[in-house]
Parts: sequence; C-alpha cells; structure tokens
Amino acid sequence: MGMEVKKMPHFGAPKTPKIAQQFSLLLSFFAIFSSAQAFDYAEALSKSLLYFEAQRSGHLPYNQRVTWRDHSGLTDGLEQGVGDGGTDHYCWQRAEDMTTSRQAYKIDEANPGSDLAGETAAAMAAASIVFRKTNPHYSHLLLHHAQQLFEFGDKYRGKYDESVGVAKKYYESASGYKDELLWAALWVYKATGDLYYLEYIIRYARSFGGITWAISEFTWDIKYAGLQILAAKLLIDEKHGKHKDTLDQYRSKAEHYVCSNLNKNTGDDNNNVGRTPGGLLYIRHWNNMQHVSSAAFLLTVYSDFLRVSNQKLGCPRGKVGPEELLGLAKAQVDYILGSNPMNLSYLVGYGQKYPIRVHHRGASIISYRENKGFIGCTQGYDNWYSREEPNPNVLVGALVGGPDFGDKFKDERGNYAQTEACTYNTAPLVGVFAKLNQLNDRQNHNLLSFASY
Repeated sequence: MGMEVKKMPHFGAPKTPKIAQQFSLLLSFFAIFSSAQAFDYAEALSKSLLYFEAQRSGHLPYNQRVTWRDHSGLTDGLEQGVGDGGTDHYCWQRAEDMTTSRQAYKIDEANPGSDLAGETAAAMAAASIVFRKTNPHYSHLLLHHAQQLFEFGDKYRGKYDESVGVAKKYYESASGYKDELLWAALWVYKATGDLYYLEYIIRYARSFGGITWAISEFTWDIKYAGLQILAAKLLIDEKHGKHKDTLDQYRSKAEHYVCSNLNKNTGDDNNNVGRTPGGLLYIRHWNNMQHVSSAAFLLTVYSDFLRVSNQKLGCPRGKVGPEELLGLAKAQVDYILGSNPMNLSYLVGYGQKYPIRVHHRGASIISYRENKGFIGCTQGYDNWYSREEPNPNVLVGALVGGPDFGDKFKDERGNYAQTEACTYNTAPLVGVFAKLNQLNDRQNHNLLSFASY
C-alpha cells in the first residue's frame, strides 16, 4: 500500500488493489472479533488498573481513586519491614490496622537471592523503556539500578528462598534463579543495546536452561517461556544474525509453549495445556487464572511477532497464522469477561455479574474510612471472614482464581483457590486489554474508511 501505483487505464482506477487490501484486512478483523457477545475492552482496561490502586501501601496520593482504602504500612522500611506468610495468614485484618510482624529481610553477598535481584532488574529495565520519553531522569535512574541489581545477582548467585527461609513455604523459587538472570540480561539489553547483555544470554543459553526448558506455563516464578519469546523476537533484526543458531533454539522452545496452548503439540498430554468444556486453558486448580492471563499475553505478543515478520507458526500438528494465536488470546479474555458457562465475569467489577465474596482482607472488612475502630487479627476472622454477605468493598479490576476443570465456580470467601485475587493475575491482562481495544478502534476506523470508497 506504500508503493506508488501507476495508472493503468485498461484495468480500471488504481484504487482497486487498495480496496482489496482493505477488504482482506477487514475479513481478518471480523474473523477475530465476530462473536455472539461483545465486550468493552476499554472499560476492562480502565477497571484492571484500579485493582493496583487498591493494593497500594504507604501514604496514598491525592488522586487515589479507590476511596475505601487509606494510608497503611507507614513504618515499613524504617524500624519495621515486610511480613512473612506465616504471620500474615494468622490474621484477617485491614492493611490500615496491621499488627502482624513486619520484620524486614534482605539479600546480600552472604545471603544471595539472584532470582529476586534478577526479576527486580528486569522490571526496572522494562520500566525504563516505558518512561524514556516522558520522564528521562526517572528512566535513567531505573536503568542504573537495574544494571546494579543484575551485576549483584550474577556475582553472588543463589536462590532467595534459601536465604530468606520464611519465603519458602509460600513463595518457593521452584525454577531456581537462572531463568531470572537470563530474563534480566535480556531486558537490560533491550533497554541499553549493550552487547554484553546479549552475549550473556547467548553464552548461558544452554547451561542456564534458556534453550533446554520446554515448558507450558509462564508465572511469577518460572520465566522461561517469556524469556524464550522475547529472545525469539530478536530474530527480526538482521544485526542479531551472528547469533541466529542460538536464537533459533530459543525460538524453538518459545514455539513449544505457544503450540502447547494451541493444543498442537504431539506426544503425551503433558505437552499440551488442558481445556475446560467451556474452552478455558487449564493447568491446575489453585488460581488457574494466573496461567490463563499470562498465556493470553504471550500469545498476543507472539501473534504480533508472526505478523510483523510475515511468518506462520510451525506446530507439530500443523501450521497456524498470527490470527489463530490472537483468536485464542481473545477467546480466553472473553471467557474471563463473561463468555463462559457460569455467565460470570471473573474480573471483579466488570459486567452485571461477578464474584462478590473475593478472598481479600481489605475488601471483605468495612472500610477504614467508614469505621476507624481497630479490628484485630482474630476479630477479623470472627466477624468478617466467615460472613455470608457480599464484601462491603468491591475490589474492582481483580482477577480471581477462577473456575474448576468443569467450569464450576463457588463464590465463597473461604474458597481461596478460586476466589483469591493476585497482582500477577491482573497484570498480564492490562496489556491484552490494551491490544484488543486498539484492534477494536482500528476495526471501526477501517470500516469507516472502507465505507468511504
């Protein structure tokens, strides 16, 4: 469409090929977005962001939109620090009333935590890219600390849950720290362009598992699938041709992940992700939605990669195009928003029907702004946790754990495997909602453009 088309009087006006291309594009959008139930992805995006405001600690800003929250954890990082799972689970208490131990723990040369340092470095490097134009000083600060943390995590290697013992029971580092070091190096490379970090992911590709782990899940702990997809995307740029062999191996493992979600791997059942009768990707009972949201995100990212590079994905059970990946991602999002056998939105606050007894301390207890009377640990359990009534505060934007393998869901506060909300559930959805909303806008624009011919 960017090429100049010379006028050819025997074959009509030069608009014909442009119309054909527009029509082809429209067909692709219609194929993805035609469904019996339409969802407002812009609304879902806006509401998903509110969840993170509900999770804030410290002094709340003047523009805080989740008004049932108040200041909390005001002494954290001073004479006190952060809690551990054991004492946290003993209490059912508002954040504003916290009386549990807030003892601080740290990683250092004698007590390493390469996975924790690496993940934080990756997050800071990625954020530095986001803020590069709008807040260059902050972006530079983030990147500086990302490089420091990576250097520290790489120099003093070890698992954080072996240094911080209280973390092991609740947040065990099952995959170890090598995936986080590769993950961090790749994000710092993307943020800096420094070849040292690229050479790092090439040099340690095999010994750190980057090109040997074939996996079907991407979680807060296990970064391999995300790492492999990010590495595969480097193949678009010719300047990485020197490392094509290794990057192709990263890509092979990335495509195992994608094909497993598409149910297009061969072999035993472990090579593919299960699905409920209603079509939801299903890995395990406890908080399955974390796997669904992260899969939807990575499928969307890889769909873009295939589209930009004009390629198809070669799964063992056949080739698929970018539209099929995006279609599956959209189907998972639509299931979350209410297109499911329960006719229930698993994104709290979205739609007419959603979970009202979310397993969340602050949401389930009367707002501190309404009643500043102190509520103790056991008082919270006795008077609020066991109530059958809906939560007094709506945790808008939270993605709960979701239904079982039969698409069944019990909206009970004590059913934490299904009703607990987590930041790593909602986080990937932010990107997917943004993408689907963008495609909706583009579809509407193309419809108007096509109608003008």
